[in-house]
Amino acid sequence: MKKYLLLPFALISVMILSVPSFSQKVNKLTGKEKKSGWVLLFNGKDFTGWRQCNGTEMPKNWVIEESTMKVFTAADKKPGQGSNGDIIYSGKKFRNFELSVDWKTSKMGNSGIFYDIREVPGKPIYYAAPEVQILDNADATDNKLANHLAGSLYDMLAADPKTVKPAGEWNTIVISVRDGKVTHTQNGVKVVEYTLWTPEWDAMVANSKFKTFPGFTEGIAKEGYIGLQDHGYDIWFRNIKIREF
Repeated sequence: MKKYLLLPFALISVMILSVPSFSQKVNKLTGKEKKSGWVLLFNGKDFTGWRQCNGTEMPKNWVIEESTMKVFTAADKKPGQGSNGDIIYSGKKFRNFELSVDWKTSKMGNSGIFYDIREVPGKPIYYAAPEVQILDNADATDNKLANHLAGSLYDMLAADPKTVKPAGEWNTIVISVRDGKVTHTQNGVKVVEYTLWTPEWDAMVANSKFKTFPGFTEGIAKEGYIGLQDHGYDIWFRNIKIREF
């Protein structure tokens, strides 16, 4: 008679968790995603399609590192001091879309994802575009206000901080824009919802730091570029993909 070794349930669980994961490859689309209209904005190898906002080339404080695009603190700057290194995907402007981005921050890190960007010569990327906040909620100096935490519509609507993973771990933010109706979904949880070009939107702008920004008071553009911020901290991005409605 054969004898069978009965392993404790806890040990079996550990063994299962130890099996290598065969999840989706980084910076690759599945067949299902391709059929659904998703396209990659970052190929994991170079900065094709990307350039400095109000510039023609990529800033020097961006590199490709282990299939991610990384912005870092320039040698002549202190942490928190950007190098005018905000970038946009210049391939096309987007109106109605779903954008998905994986991001990871260093300790104290701070950055942002922008959409509907309207380039204004001599003005920063945030001058005329909504920002979805990227932040190390635990240690960043800009963590005092709820609407400055990761996933928030920066300085306007707060995201649930329990949905964000800490510095050094990957997060996924999905930004959906459809006829002005916008949602932010952070790590699978919808954390922010609002509608552009409405009285409610105007009221939020009036109660924010953007109340004196002509780019906001004149009205956010109906379409624009996608962009990423250089805030003078080490931040990593990957799996940047979009599908249009």
